[in-house]
Amino acid sequence: MPWTRDQMAERAAKELQDGFYVNLGIGMPTLVANHIGEDIDVTLQSENGMLGMGPFPTEDEVDADLINAGKQTITELKRTSYFSSADSFGMIRGGHIDLSVLGAMEVAENGDIANWMIPGKMVKGMGGAMDLVAGVKRIIVLMDHTNKAGESKFLKACSLPLTGKNVVDMIVSDLGVFRRLDHDSPFQLIELAPGVTEEEVRSKTEAHYEVAL
Repeated sequence: MPWTRDQMAERAAKELQDGFYVNLGIGMPTLVANHIGEDIDVTLQSENGMLGMGPFPTEDEVDADLINAGKQTITELKRTSYFSSADSFGMIRGGHIDLSVLGAMEVAENGDIANWMIPGKMVKGMGGAMDLVAGVKRIIVLMDHTNKAGESKFLKACSLPLTGKNVVDMIVSDLGVFRRLDHDSPFQLIELAPGVTEEEVRSKTEAHYEVAL
């Protein structure tokens, strides 16, 4: 069985390390916050000017003024700090964020990512995506392996407008995990979702990759 969105987020959360400053992208990546282990100290950062975000609120904890960059209501911690979005982007562009988990519409075998627009469709804008892929030390992509038409989203080359070139370090899809050792190396399939075979992954992947199971 392929992983559910929650299971994908749980797998991505295992890449977080003690002391990391982490930015979670809009959509599925926000679920990672629910799976951060109690044994590690991770500080979540948001482009709209917040450092130290807590988990999603229960119904009686909701504060409509307390939101992340995706406009979802969140909670604060005792150590939470607030600042302008300019300062927040200064953290990102200055290389102070250790890891970002982002969604994507396409990822290429050379690490290119397209995650902000489909030509001809209305979009809200770039947001912080280009800054994140350029300034953050490590980029993990969390995405379904195929689109609604059943076509591979892990491609030889992206067809959509790029967010960044040669920036993706790891892909966690509903079928498995791909990782590359550095930006000059190919992606390797290092883990399969329970019940998923390498043959199934191969049949649903356009990109070239190596197998290191």
